[in-house]
Amino acid sequence: MSTKGLRATAAVLLALALVLLPVLPMPPAHSVAVADPKPKVTLSQTQAGKGGDITVSGTGWRPDTLLMMLMCGQAVPDRGVIGGTNACANSDGRAVTTDAKGAFSKKMPVAEPPKPCPCVVHVATVTGEQATVDAPFTVAGHPTAPLPQPTGGKLAVLAATRLEGDSGILVFFGAPASRTLEFTVGNLGSAPVRDPVFQVGTAHGVFAPQWEEQQWRGTIAPGRKALVKLPVQLSAGAHGDYQISVKYGTKVLAEQPWGVGRPWGVTIFWILLAVVVPAAVFRIGMAIVDRLRPRVRPRGTGRHRTVQLESRPAGTPTTTAALPWFTPDSAPSENPSTTKGHS
Repeated sequence: MSTKGLRATAAVLLALALVLLPVLPMPPAHSVAVADPKPKVTLSQTQAGKGGDITVSGTGWRPDTLLMMLMCGQAVPDRGVIGGTNACANSDGRAVTTDAKGAFSKKMPVAEPPKPCPCVVHVATVTGEQATVDAPFTVAGHPTAPLPQPTGGKLAVLAATRLEGDSGILVFFGAPASRTLEFTVGNLGSAPVRDPVFQVGTAHGVFAPQWEEQQWRGTIAPGRKALVKLPVQLSAGAHGDYQISVKYGTKVLAEQPWGVGRPWGVTIFWILLAVVVPAAVFRIGMAIVDRLRPRVRPRGTGRHRTVQLESRPAGTPTTTAALPWFTPDSAPSENPSTTKGHS
């Protein structure tokens, strides 16, 4: 084909493209998949001493989400906080809420965590889907220690988690509710796990779980399973919906809901106390008033008078005094028999 023929063909194809381009459907804007940005955390400085302040900023978080910022020890970004929240300065933590774009910026004090460094600023969501970011930080003057070496074993829950036991009648009167968390774990690793340390978390409502370390005595060989029983106890007077979680290392193995009834015995006690105490005080007060009130009886004001008779010697004639209100109409008649005798 000559050069003129090629040019003519190209011109025809270009004309067809210009004609068909407005007719061809364009893909909708929402059909293009956009990956959600990963949460990020930046610090105003990476090293400071106790008593100072740093500014923690973040982007890529869910909008309008409550976050908790903690200074934690014995942690690195790739392994997380090994000791859980027990390795963090919880009393010096700060809460912050992301804006409509998923960003935040807030100051927090520099505190010494209960565990040695390496340290991080641990930022985690309080509600909704779990998301955490650990930013490396150095607390000046805080001791440093190597991280515990991970074991070759890998534990996983093989059966449903359950809460066994009964707290007793004393829970009705505000005693701490207690249960036994039972679950079956299997060792999926290549090395045995000896005396594993689990973390049992207790969460109430929208608050983050409070973790407590509990060690299970025993050895789980590779490919074997074991029934683990861990005690769980709430604080006195606790009631409502709780979430019990068990974690090994940085992985949450299982979660179990727990509904605790209200201790109505405490309410009944206070109601009875509010009724009985005022009634007892009233009765005591009335008894005191009755004892202190003077008892005076007026003399000579009653209908009946007490007449005291005078003592007279024997043989003395008794003279009857005429009553002042009695007056005889006539003298008494003489005895007829006596009159006839004189006549």
